[in-house]
Amino acid sequence: MPIPDLIIVGDRINPGFKSTNALIENEDIAGLQALAVRQVQAGAHYLDVTIGQRGSDDPQFLGEVIKALQDAVEVPLCFDYPNLAVQETCLKAYDPAKAGGRKPIVNSLAETRMEMLELLKIRPFEAVIMASEYLDGGVPKPARRCEDVAGVARRLSDVLIRDHGFAAREIFVDITINSLVSDTRGLTRMALDAIRQIRRDPALRGVHVIGGLTNIGNMLPPLEIDGVRLRHIMESAFLTVAIPLGFDTVMGTPWNPFVILPADDVVLQTFKEVTELTGMDAIRRLRKLWAT
Repeated sequence: MPIPDLIIVGDRINPGFKSTNALIENEDIAGLQALAVRQVQAGAHYLDVTIGQRGSDDPQFLGEVIKALQDAVEVPLCFDYPNLAVQETCLKAYDPAKAGGRKPIVNSLAETRMEMLELLKIRPFEAVIMASEYLDGGVPKPARRCEDVAGVARRLSDVLIRDHGFAAREIFVDITINSLVSDTRGLTRMALDAIRQIRRDPALRGVHVIGGLTNIGNMLPPLEIDGVRLRHIMESAFLTVAIPLGFDTVMGTPWNPFVILPADDVVLQTFKEVTELTGMDAIRRLRKLWAT
């Protein structure tokens, strides 16, 4: 049963997945189209698109991929490149008419790469704000506090809405989801706190909050609980906690079983306890999950 009102950006057209990388290396356009169709049939509202370094090295092929994907599906595309020139290729290849008039998403805008706004000369787009970094006196710094993340969200949303005519609903704030296995600094708790702070800010009313959900289960052991992979249950644990705080958009694999877990679910209980800990205490508590 899909989670009501949860927006899903399908993440499988990415060479980080071995099967997708093989499609890209073999220039298997039909295979990429089939992957796009499968994601939409599984519930994706947008498709994230990157062919990795190949996109920079071979812009013609990147354009061919985008056009082929739009021939196969009607949902808007999200272009996942921090490079202005590659984004130009993407936006020029994109045809809004093939997506029901919907705008693409540029993923991602950051205080350290405001030149991305030059892309508006090509066509209007929706935008992902990368809130994991900010400028402090002109010096790039990682956002390690929820106040930093919320501050980036507020400043960049203000620029987009006030100066460039964006509607709030066209803005997605990426709060950055980290692997729970390696989170010794409480970054998952920070992300959850940032969601809460963003939703409490009247200036950010109507913006979406997004994160790469696949990351939360990275490096978990390949275990199953009642026939469901542990990493997929951990994704649902994050959603169970984050959605009530205001998280509303998943960058993830659409056919994974996104569900709201019952309060007594052992993985959910573990997730809640781990996110209150730091250092090796967090790692030891997480390992108890598969040691018992």
